[in-house]
Amino acid sequence: MTAVLGVHYAGGTEAGRLDSIVDPRFAAALSRFPALLSRLEDLGTLGPVTLMTLALILACLATRRWSGAILAAIAEPVAVGLTEYVLKPAIGRVADGWLSFPSGHATSMFGLAAICAVLLTGPGRRRLPGALRWLLILAAFTVAAAVAATMVAVGAHYFTDVVGGTAVGIGVVLACALTLDLIAGRVRRGRAARPAPGG
Repeated sequence: MTAVLGVHYAGGTEAGRLDSIVDPRFAAALSRFPALLSRLEDLGTLGPVTLMTLALILACLATRRWSGAILAAIAEPVAVGLTEYVLKPAIGRVADGWLSFPSGHATSMFGLAAICAVLLTGPGRRRLPGALRWLLILAAFTVAAAVAATMVAVGAHYFTDVVGGTAVGIGVVLACALTLDLIAGRVRRGRAARPAPGG
């Protein structure tokens, strides 16, 4: 998704056809809530995202979910770094005077939501009732979607920018989770194959 949109909008400075349809609707629907828009826009910035990431890492460490702590510590910075330092400069799309594709706000917020989803649906999460786990996942993705919609409503991003950011955030988290699972599986198999001491 990100690659296709990135190639299509590379070097662009104007809204695409889909953006022209969707963006004004977001602005019209959300412009009645300026205080909420300001708070949601701030929520996706570096400071709050860093604090939320640290909170996830500490929660994982407190519950001895070592792989979860590693996932949060690696996936979120990788997703944001990929967006801000690789994709935005390479694609060069501009909105509101700034490099805009993919959206850093959408990348970071959907990355955090995806980490929450992985942590809450992983094996051994049966301590929380299933309905509560799904409610927490839904809440995380709702907040992420609200931040992304805000960025479109205030004109900082086009709709396709947040679609690209969403794909980067979720994709990087899932790729990191898969990689960590593969590494953990190899370590477990290696330990099981080792002969017992004195045997």
